Amino acid sequence: MKDTQYLFDTSAIIDMLRKKEFERGAISVITVIEVVRGVEEAKRQNIKRLLEESFDVIGMENQVILSYCDLYSSLKSDGDILPDADLLVASSAMAHDLALKSGDNDFERLENYGLILEKI
Repeated sequence: MKDTQYLFDTSAIIDMLRKKEFERGAISVITVIEVVRGVEEAKRQNIKRLLEESFDVIGMENQVILSYCDLYSSLKSDGDILPDADLLVASSAMAHDLALKSGDNDFERLENYGLILEKI
């Protein structure tokens, strides 16, 4: 992930696809799933390949899992909850010291827990 500064969430990828303006960066495997599941079946394989060739894909390796567990515990103790998919995407960014680019306002709550967020 040399030169990668950003992890893009699903809203950022959809925005890039609509505008046909792409940036270099990374995406979570969760984002791959969220984008591909919304594509008609005949195009899924091609879109999946395009995402994998265009972005560094971050999987669910140990550092992401541990970051997720820490973030989940902190949110739970504060009485705050976010969907697991959002927490996994945020944890992927945090575990790899990447800023998260997103149009989703829910991520703003995670800035207090160390997430670097850049809104689109």
